[in-house]
Amino acid sequence: MPLGPVDSRAGWSGFPIVGIGASAGGLDAFTQFLQRLRPDTGMAFVLVQHLDPRHQSRLTELLARATLMPVTEASQGLAIQPNHVYIIPPNANLAVLRGVLQLTPRKEGRGPHLPVDFLFRSLAEDEQTRAIGVILSGTGSDGTLGLSEIKAIGGITFAQDEKTAEHSGMPRSAIDSGCVDFVLSPGQIADRLGEIGEHPYLAPDPTQPLAGPTGAESYQRILAVVQAVTGVDFRLYRDTTIKRRILRRMALHGQRSISEYADGLKNVAGEVDALYHDLLINVTSFFRDPKMFEELKAGVFPQIVDKRSPLESDPHLGARLFDRPGSLLARDGAGGVPRHAGRADPDADLRH
Repeated sequence: MPLGPVDSRAGWSGFPIVGIGASAGGLDAFTQFLQRLRPDTGMAFVLVQHLDPRHQSRLTELLARATLMPVTEASQGLAIQPNHVYIIPPNANLAVLRGVLQLTPRKEGRGPHLPVDFLFRSLAEDEQTRAIGVILSGTGSDGTLGLSEIKAIGGITFAQDEKTAEHSGMPRSAIDSGCVDFVLSPGQIADRLGEIGEHPYLAPDPTQPLAGPTGAESYQRILAVVQAVTGVDFRLYRDTTIKRRILRRMALHGQRSISEYADGLKNVAGEVDALYHDLLINVTSFFRDPKMFEELKAGVFPQIVDKRSPLESDPHLGARLFDRPGSLLARDGAGGVPRHAGRADPDADLRH
């Protein structure tokens, strides 16, 4: 029997939008990337670099020489088109809303200017699973939080290999956060984007890889393998969310058939664990704060357990309330949060 519908969460635009951020050393990395990139990927590219707010930028002029695609300095209200490149102007923040570029003046203040995070967060919200984030050469950590939001919503993330970066601060920060899917040189990122852009996961209708009589059987095999390795049973969870995450993993591996993914799941080192953590990702930064979890585990959760009523101690009630994937924790040991830390909404979504 067919596997059924997939909650694609494809976002506003009908094509992927790639946000690319850099600071020091960014011009060279941008140039290498565009020189290698096919001009017909069907994606749009929005480039953000830390620029001096007091001077005009020649970035658009210089990068136009590196690609056959039209390269345009971003302007307020400009509709994003596939196979186009858009460059942030000086003294501005750049975002995407309903597939349209939004420019706001850069705010003066004591805090750091984080234009890459600003763009990535808007992409995650606007484009959902079709949002792609790339961090290239630069100092500092701008882009890490925004890249985490893109991955959490189901998008795909890249960082430049430090060995090829003039400045490794931004790529290293993103890599250390655990939110990066691929660590590659700028040219290799361009090649991989060309491949991923053709995957059904980024298509308007992503159901094709899950269709056919073997789809449901392969889906159940995947869940059985995950349960055998992690101890978590995802069968009663919202299947559209699970299927979307499986499709994402298939896109990362270049697989177009769910039966192919199921066949190789146990044979790819670390893939079961990677899928499991993809299924449990939550978009809120609170759920990714280890320090907060440690404080809750040490000072709050034990008191909750000690004060449980007989009804709350019922094991079946506990299974219904606290053992669902998407709760603060589905099982002991993942992320360091005890089993009783789950949330009590049985219909709550992972939101990604």
